Amino acid sequence: QVQVVESGGGLVQTGGSLRLSCAASGTGVTFNAMAWYRQTPGKQRELVATISTGGSTSYGDSVKGRFIISRDSAKNTVYLQMNSLKYEDTAVYYCNVRALLDNRSYWGQGTQVTVSS
Repeated sequence: QVQVVESGGGLVQTGGSLRLSCAASGTGVTFNAMAWYRQTPGKQRELVATISTGGSTSYGDSVKGRFIISRDSAKNTVYLQMNSLKYEDTAVYYCNVRALLDNRSYWGQGTQVTVSS
């Protein structure tokens, strides 16, 4: 059984920084791409950033130049360094990981990020 656990959310002022972490675990499971999404009430879940096993990254337009995604594959952990935070970054942030064998997708429970204006 695969578990995905996010941590690091909280309250921060505009212009501040936060670092999210996401640890994935599963007996005999190797993970492929890892990603962060976010969602606010009444809106669809939005892709924030992705990272491949080789370290290739991509970002949503709204966070380019401010957020950095990284991973420690040995620990099955992905990070999201969020800098220059804006009020509109307020959301629940979700971690998503995909199993290498069957590309099955797994989600974490989400962590709240609130940016005060």
